[in-house]
Amino acid sequence: MNLSELNLSQLRTFVLAAERLSFVSAAEAVHRSQAAVSMQISKLETSLGQPLFERHTRRIALTLAGETLLPYARQLLQTEQAALNALRTQQVVGKVVLGSPDDYVSSLLPAVLERFSKRFTGVEIELVCLQSLLLRPLLKKGAIDLAFVTRDEGLDGAFIRREPMVWVGAEKHAVWKKSPLPVALYDKGCVARAHTLAALEKSNLPYYSTYSSPSLLGILAMVEAGLAIAALAECSVPAHLVRLGKAEGLKPIAPLDIVLIKGRKNNSPAAECLANEIMQGLSERRGV
Repeated sequence: MNLSELNLSQLRTFVLAAERLSFVSAAEAVHRSQAAVSMQISKLETSLGQPLFERHTRRIALTLAGETLLPYARQLLQTEQAALNALRTQQVVGKVVLGSPDDYVSSLLPAVLERFSKRFTGVEIELVCLQSLLLRPLLKKGAIDLAFVTRDEGLDGAFIRREPMVWVGAEKHAVWKKSPLPVALYDKGCVARAHTLAALEKSNLPYYSTYSSPSLLGILAMVEAGLAIAALAECSVPAHLVRLGKAEGLKPIAPLDIVLIKGRKNNSPAAECLANEIMQGLSERRGV
């Protein structure tokens, strides 16, 4: 046997047939006739000088040679795909401006951006951290290419995930025992603020706003200092904060729907690749 005679197309057909134990099923997978698949397998067996399948009336089974070849065939096909992907990523160059609130930037995006930057070394990423509401006009003007934001009225896009919101406080201060209840809120116009206020009204607890901020860091500072409790996206809650709820008389908070919006003015290959990376890395397989 000469290894140079191995044909990747034949190996691909062999793997499909081996995984399905059916030439018919393999033919359907590659949209070819059963005869064409059988011919490819026969050519591969001829080049190797030994049978790969035992053929029975209604089924096929791998021979010892077939079982030996299968993991190597998979590895060769994976190597081929990796090589093609590497060549494609080298061709993608440019700059992508991504807008997102800081609570998503700090918690959801780091792993995705790290993976993307390793694959697409020719692409520069610029982050713009603002409230979802403030990113809308930048997207329309073409100042940013993509927006990873909270869904709101007039701000729609490809659904990525539904993020729970939770009540939090600093354990050493137990400020949630105070009445009226001090609460740190996001600025007006923020969906998280609206959800927080709605939950407070349902809780029927006296409360007052001690602080209003567009930034997660500002709200965390107030909570950690023992000056307020807050409602945060679950993904952005530091481990040292205490989660509050029913025991403290607080009602559940409506979740946040996170979407990815592509700018109409800048549909560059680099932006498309980053959008795909975000959707593949963070999307949830459930309804909105």
